[in-house]
Amino acid sequence: MKWPVAFTVLQFRDFRLIWMGQFVAMLGMQIQTVALGWLVYDITGSAAQLGLVGLFRALPLIFFSLFGGTLADQLDRRRLLLVTQSMQALLSVTLAIFVTGGLENVWILYGFAFATAAGSSFDAPSRQAIIPALVPRDRLSNALTLNVLSSNTGMVLGPTMSGFIIGQLGTGAAFWAGAVSFLGVLTALMLMRTRPPVPTPARRGLASLIDGLRFVKDRRILWQLMVIDFTATLAVSPVGLLPVFASDVHQIGPEGLGLLYAAPSIGSVLGALLFASVPSPKLPGRMVAVAIAGYGLALALFGIMPTFYLALGFLALGGGLDAVSMAMRHTVRQLATPDDFRGRVGALASVFSGGGPRLGEFQAGMVASLIGPQGAMFAGGMACVAIALSSNYWARGLWKYRGEEQARPEDLAEREPPKDG
Repeated sequence: MKWPVAFTVLQFRDFRLIWMGQFVAMLGMQIQTVALGWLVYDITGSAAQLGLVGLFRALPLIFFSLFGGTLADQLDRRRLLLVTQSMQALLSVTLAIFVTGGLENVWILYGFAFATAAGSSFDAPSRQAIIPALVPRDRLSNALTLNVLSSNTGMVLGPTMSGFIIGQLGTGAAFWAGAVSFLGVLTALMLMRTRPPVPTPARRGLASLIDGLRFVKDRRILWQLMVIDFTATLAVSPVGLLPVFASDVHQIGPEGLGLLYAAPSIGSVLGALLFASVPSPKLPGRMVAVAIAGYGLALALFGIMPTFYLALGFLALGGGLDAVSMAMRHTVRQLATPDDFRGRVGALASVFSGGGPRLGEFQAGMVASLIGPQGAMFAGGMACVAIALSSNYWARGLWKYRGEEQARPEDLAEREPPKDG
């Protein structure tokens, strides 16, 4: 069978299985996310209590991700994924039973949000770390780009499907759909023929976690990658201000707000698909910085566009460039990290990549209260551009990186010539 260029990496059977399974799971996750928010607001009628869902999801990310990454570097990642996915499926089934039975309590919903986020904190590092074992090293960029494509397609289709299911069949049915979606990943994991090697870290437990932190500290390119990601999204994150743009700037109502929310995901799908069609860049670190600079400029222009459709176009462009940046960040991190550190490094990267946008939404709201939403978005976007371009000076290693694995300290010690005398 001859594959289109963008999808040639899907010729690798086990990667294809995982990719398809994760797509189904992403659809289910998005269906559940919309249903959860809808149900919390329906029960409470309070925007503040609805906002608590985000808090209950953020706390496990901050506190548990590093432990999840440590486990991913000590255990069989395939088996760990089977356990975490099974637990999240069980949680979804339990909530679906409660909601279908009329036991709709807001604290049960908060508990579900916290528990599923905690499960994801242990699940995500293994999902990221297992991919390099399924494709050749020179195809890793394509594989990770297709993962971004799959994720963002799910983020476009999932909410639409959720709205239809809730409207036609009720909220309980949406949670059942989310529970069933976990069968996709579970089936893929059980059908895998590849058995990725179990990492054998020198130390385990808390000592292993500390080793992971030291590893990142000693690898400039890794902490540079995390810092540029965090500071860029801290400078500009449009999601928190979209309701203000819909209501006050463009006066387009809830229907237009839906388009604003969908635009970055649509742009991400197109951007990931286009980027998957081209050869892997020779300087992937430089591509990260360039894509982030373009992302910031697109959002700055989104903020000052006088018409809704022009603004929508720049918001979609920002989403596309963010997809390219995300794929390249994942690629650089995986290429620069030895297999026995990939789980811990991926977990630490998740803390930075997840914390930046959430704090960015907070700062955008504060700045908008002083200079207005358009001024806040333009200033944040240009600050993002400045951060990305200035990284050529404070992150030279990232700009020069060509895809080589970073040596361990003990490897460097072995290569060092003996001193005279």
